[in-house]
Amino acid sequence: MHAVVRSELEAIAPFDAIERDHLSDALAWVESGAELCRLAKPATPPKHLVSYFVVVDGPHILLVDHKKAQLWLPAGGHVEPLEHPRATVERELKEELGLAPSHPIGPPAMVTCTTTVGLTAGHTDVSLWYVVVADREQPIAFDAAEFNAVRWFPVDAVPRERVEPHLHRFLVKAGLVPSSR
Repeated sequence: MHAVVRSELEAIAPFDAIERDHLSDALAWVESGAELCRLAKPATPPKHLVSYFVVVDGPHILLVDHKKAQLWLPAGGHVEPLEHPRATVERELKEELGLAPSHPIGPPAMVTCTTTVGLTAGHTDVSLWYVVVADREQPIAFDAAEFNAVRWFPVDAVPRERVEPHLHRFLVKAGLVPSSR
């Protein structure tokens, strides 16, 4: 499992100094031999692996209003022991949104190491960010136990308040919005 995650991390070209720091932290964590997957909810171990997937359709992205995080987030989920992070994307895409990917899941586009907020605040998610292309006209059957709502946003209208803290950086890195630097 450690070799798989290391390989996914090594596929990422850091976008900025923040991502270089997050990538370095994530690689050191993997190399330490620490447990990578969450074994018990909400935070055992206190640092664990997540696969985010940003669902895009042209200039639109799908975000979920996550009940526990109390933020608009890309969909995603915790990587299970011995599960490839890309398989997590496929599993969570079906479980959370009722969708199946129309293409093979490629390598992650970004990595972040973020201290969680909301109802399960205080642990660290090491998140691999994947891109999933989907048609925004297809029906979505979202997990109402986990999300208040699911919504397509034009990329230039993604809310800046109550949103995943690295989402805008991801959108710039992916070329979906211009840099505001």
